[in-house]
Amino acid sequence: MRVVFFGTPDFAVPSLAALSGEGFDVVAAVTQPDRPRGRSRSSVEPPPVKVAAQSLEIPVLQPERPSEGPFLERLGELAPDIGVVVAYGHILKPELLALPKRGMVNLHPSLLPELRGAAPIEWAIIGGLTRTGVTIIQLDAGMDSGPILHQIPEDLPPELTGGELAAHLAEVGAEALIEALALLERGAIHPRAQDPARATFAPKLTREHARIDWSAPAERVARLVRALDPKPGAWTELEGRVVKLFGVAVTEGRGAPGEVLRAENSLLVATGAGAVRLEEVQPEGKARMASAAWVRGRGVRGDARFR
Repeated sequence: MRVVFFGTPDFAVPSLAALSGEGFDVVAAVTQPDRPRGRSRSSVEPPPVKVAAQSLEIPVLQPERPSEGPFLERLGELAPDIGVVVAYGHILKPELLALPKRGMVNLHPSLLPELRGAAPIEWAIIGGLTRTGVTIIQLDAGMDSGPILHQIPEDLPPELTGGELAAHLAEVGAEALIEALALLERGAIHPRAQDPARATFAPKLTREHARIDWSAPAERVARLVRALDPKPGAWTELEGRVVKLFGVAVTEGRGAPGEVLRAENSLLVATGAGAVRLEEVQPEGKARMASAAWVRGRGVRGDARFR
């Protein structure tokens, strides 16, 4: 089966590696253009899928927009049997979806129709779900709305961070993808339509989504911190400067929301109900560090208050 692969971030790399390792003929990896990175924006870095594809000797295509005529012509020349999409970062238009003989399939890290959208991993944790998983769908013109080909459910432990869950689901998703393509080749898959009445949504995370609301209960604050660890990081303000917080646990404590109840080896901060203990911080303009190091450097005092 001739496969054209669409993907960009680290999450997509296990799927690309699995396709190559299982003997699928990956005729091209389509990914986003190289982008400036770092605070100075002076260096340009390739996306992880490009690096992985080059190591696997798979040709790489990097259109600015996948709807461009020259790109569509090039893809047509490759004559793919199927397209595989894993966190590519563009909505694909109908003319592109129809180009491979068997259309395109997509790996989505949720149990669709739950958590359609750009950030299902983070919203699963923020929402306090106890179960999530991966879904392989046949892509259509809607947003994560195509027929379901294959699903693998997974328990969601309460202490897992967004980064840990993403790494786990990337591996589970690669397995699900290979299983789905093997079943498709044998004609053993029976697509089932999603129930739109059960659909929930996971919109792209904004800066305001990532801001900690200290008036919320401790469990809600902790879920936000875990969900956004390591990126983009849940943030708050101290004396007008942004601080990102990590390594959270719910504990007992009372005080005004955002009040630092203790600043020693870790931070104990009051919320709207209960308190949270925080093991790591990232002050504005600095690297992530242990809370104890920040305290020793006089980054916070025991009676301070986060806003």
